[in-house]
Amino acid sequence: MADKPRLLVIDRDASPDESTVAALGEAFEVVTTQSISRALGLLRESTFAGVYVDAAQLAAVRWVGMILQAEEILDAISDGVAVVDADLRITWANPEFLQLVEPGADVIGTRFFQALPDSEILGPDPSPFTSAVGSREPASTGLKIGGGRYFRITVTPVFDAAGSLSHLIVLTREITDETQQQLKVNAIAKAGDELADLTPEELAQMSAEERTDLLKFNIARHMKDLMGLDFLEIRLLDRKTGELLPLLSEGMSPTAANRELLARKEGHGVTGLVAATGQSYVCPDTTKDPIYIEGAANARSSLTVPLVYHGNVVGTLNVESPQPNNFDDRDRQFLEIYGRNIAAALNTLELLQAEKQSAASASVQAISMEVALPLDDIISDATTVLDRYAGHDEDIIARLRHLLYRAREIRGLITKVGSAIAPATARKATAAASRLGDRRILVVDADEAIRRSAHHLLGEEGAEVETARDGHEAIAMTRQAPYAAILVDIRLPDMDGYEIYHRLREIHPETPVILMTGFGYDPTHSIVKARQEGLQTILYKPFRANRLMEAVEQALRSGIQASGEPPAAGRSTQT
Repeated sequence: MADKPRLLVIDRDASPDESTVAALGEAFEVVTTQSISRALGLLRESTFAGVYVDAAQLAAVRWVGMILQAEEILDAISDGVAVVDADLRITWANPEFLQLVEPGADVIGTRFFQALPDSEILGPDPSPFTSAVGSREPASTGLKIGGGRYFRITVTPVFDAAGSLSHLIVLTREITDETQQQLKVNAIAKAGDELADLTPEELAQMSAEERTDLLKFNIARHMKDLMGLDFLEIRLLDRKTGELLPLLSEGMSPTAANRELLARKEGHGVTGLVAATGQSYVCPDTTKDPIYIEGAANARSSLTVPLVYHGNVVGTLNVESPQPNNFDDRDRQFLEIYGRNIAAALNTLELLQAEKQSAASASVQAISMEVALPLDDIISDATTVLDRYAGHDEDIIARLRHLLYRAREIRGLITKVGSAIAPATARKATAAASRLGDRRILVVDADEAIRRSAHHLLGEEGAEVETARDGHEAIAMTRQAPYAAILVDIRLPDMDGYEIYHRLREIHPETPVILMTGFGYDPTHSIVKARQEGLQTILYKPFRANRLMEAVEQALRSGIQASGEPPAAGRSTQT
């Protein structure tokens, strides 16, 4: 007896018509299912002579025929497609999806995530199936499976005419390449953020040179670990001279590492071009590029990016490879991101050094200002006694001279200590910016605020300032020590402006004297009479810093012109 033909009966009614099923059973081998998704799976797995559907349920199962007709399309598309039922069991999958599972595994009837080896939901949606059913809209999320492959899965729910969930269609699209690129970007950005990320304790224990060495070590390590690069060079741009100064060189030839380069579009290689234009440059083949200048030995390709901070080029980062065409646009993107972090880290180091310099300068200035007037009192009192004691006990005179020497030495030691704790670059900059070049200047005024202000303003410009409270102290101090210039108030407790001017010029005719007056007040006409004896410079109080400097510099120039050479008496000596 021949086997009966098989008939698939789809009856979604919870209580199917038994008489109908019995009648069909006389002619067919009846296979009954109440799930449309299961019916589709059975049709894939077995051969049936036909499908029986009650007329009332035709609308609900019309999609079955549509999928069957579109089977060739679904099998041919490059994205993986799977159909799952309400229990998330796979009822159908195209060949592309089947390539994601273990070879030879039968995934039909297996829960979706169990079918994928070592699957891990990455987000942003931790439960796309629940979200899709709840919102009745497609839901997407990231998924990682074994072998380091990444996918974006999109779950679309399908409901029947009664609004009940019929099945879900899952589209899987591989995004391994773009995900790995983003992960690399994130890793490079994180590494860049850590370049100058030091705790306050670490900063306190490290010198500027140690912080720079740590930065260079981290850069070299990141280039090797994250980008697999062994040959690199970083140069910093000196904006005043246009020089590109070497900061870090790994794997470059000695000639390349010590080569003098400028930020120029021509004649200074790729590095000079990038620094001048602020544009990255990929050199696919160094043997055919007329701009390229040899860096690493046997390098066949290179990539150079600018180090940019707040829109300004501060240096260049160059990497090279022995393989031609080793760098593409993605490498350029990675290196530009990292280059911005290097620029920010370098700026942080500069700020730290500037902060250290500022703190050192502020400390030294505060100490200097506190001891300035007490030291002046010691110097003026000792000088006055020395001036009056001349010709008497030589031992007393020697002790007074030693006292003066030590008092002036204290001021010099404070400045020396401040210079020692400031960064070397800051010391050079401060020395270069000194306008008065360690010249000793005497300020004579009864007003303590004026004497203190003179210490501050002239001391900032490199002068060694000493002060006197009246004319007799000024005369005694001028007899015992040379000064580059003398500033004198015209209203002293013991002398008027003309008298002190005349007396000082008698002692040192070559020393320029500046008379100071408050708001032009001069009841004794000291200024008029002093002008008749050669007075060149007048300073009106209260004076501004720029006006004070102008007056002192004008007086110093007049002293040079009068003598034909800079007055030696104006330089600080341990007197």
